[in-house]
Amino acid sequence: MQADIITHSLELAAARAGDLTPLVYARLFAERPELAQSFGHNAKSVHGEMLARALETILDFIGDSAYAANLVAAESAAHATYDVPPETFVTFFRVIAETLRDVLGADWTAETDTAWRELVAAMSACAHQDEGALA
Repeated sequence: MQADIITHSLELAAARAGDLTPLVYARLFAERPELAQSFGHNAKSVHGEMLARALETILDFIGDSAYAANLVAAESAAHATYDVPPETFVTFFRVIAETLRDVLGADWTAETDTAWRELVAAMSACAHQDEGALA
């Protein structure tokens, strides 16, 4: 994975858009409106916390990977108890990438796209690793 490309895209998007939370969740709920009901009354604070954790996980995953792979697997399993299957859980990481793509516009290069696709695929593999054990 190309950590420098992913990190640069996150930094550039944050500089341009500031708080990405409303953009990420607008895209997520446009694609999956049924997920909006899952957050309850404190949705706004939960949104920010979830995005912050996802971004921290991404940075660890592309860095020294001290915990990210295990966290993705554990959180995927935990979300399954809320009727959020692994494929839905990893949708969030793809939505983050697509939101960044929109924010970056012409600065979203083919290399950036490839780096994010590889990252999302790797994180998806972690989220699905325990499915066989749960079946």
